[in-house]
Amino acid sequence: MSGLKGKKVGIAADRRSDAIEKLITNMGGEPVVFPLQGEQLLDEKASHRHVEDYLQQSFIQVILTTGIGARTLGDAARKEDLDGPFLQKLKKESLAIRGSKTMDWLKENDLVPDMISADGTMEDLLNQLPIVDKEKNNQVFLQTYNEDEELLKRKLVDKGYRVYGANPYKFLPPDPDVVESLTHSILNAQLDAVVFTSKTQVKNLFHHPARMKGVVEAFNHHVQATAVGKVTAQALRDNGISSIVQPERPKMGAMIVELDRYFQRQLLNH
Repeated sequence: MSGLKGKKVGIAADRRSDAIEKLITNMGGEPVVFPLQGEQLLDEKASHRHVEDYLQQSFIQVILTTGIGARTLGDAARKEDLDGPFLQKLKKESLAIRGSKTMDWLKENDLVPDMISADGTMEDLLNQLPIVDKEKNNQVFLQTYNEDEELLKRKLVDKGYRVYGANPYKFLPPDPDVVESLTHSILNAQLDAVVFTSKTQVKNLFHHPARMKGVVEAFNHHVQATAVGKVTAQALRDNGISSIVQPERPKMGAMIVELDRYFQRQLLNH
C-alpha cells in the first residue's frame, strides 16, 4: 500500500516540479506546487568578464560550487570563442568542487577535480582546503551565486586566501503571494508534507520572521518537512525544524520514495 495515498504534498521547487508532481500522483498523493525558488537570472556580461579575468590572472585554486554556475561560465567562454583556452587552463588547475551537477559538467569537458565535497556541502570542501600564508599571492577563483558569496569569501579569507568572486547568476525573490499561500497552508494543516529541493527555497520561506514560530511548530508536529539532500536538510534544521525526511542519495525520486516509506511506517505504527 502506498504511504502517499490520499496525502497532500506541497512542492517548493520550480525546476523539475512536473517530475515530482508525477511521482507523487503515481503513488496516490495530491501534489500542490508553491514555487519558492525565485526566478534565476543569468548575468552574461558578468560571465564574459569572469572568463576574461580568469584567463588573464593567476590562481592557485579554482572552486566551482554549482553546476549552473560552471555551465554558465563555460557557455560564456564559448560565445567569446574562448572555450579552448578556458578549458585548457582549467585542466592545468587544482579544481575543488561540490555537487553532482558540477561533476556532470566536468565530465562533459574531460576535467578531473582534485577535491570533491564528500557530502555535497561547502563546509566539507572548505575543510579540505589548507590554511595558507596571507603574505603570499594565494588567489582562488570562487564561482558562487548571490546567496552564498559573502559568507564563502569570508571563510576563505580567514584561511589566508585572496578571493576572486565569479557570480554568473542570481535568484530573484519569489512571488510574495506564493510564500503567503504556502505559509497559510502549513499553519492551517492543509498539507501533510512539504518537499524542498534547495536551501534557497527554505531561506525564502523563512525570510520574514512573522509567524515563523508557528510554521516551525507545524513542521515539527503535523506537516512533514522533506529535503532532497544534506544541504537542504541543514537549512531546515538551522531554522528550528527537527523532524525531516531525507533520502540517502540526494535525488528527487529517492526523496519521494523515502517520503512514501515514512508515511507507510506511520500507518503501521497507528
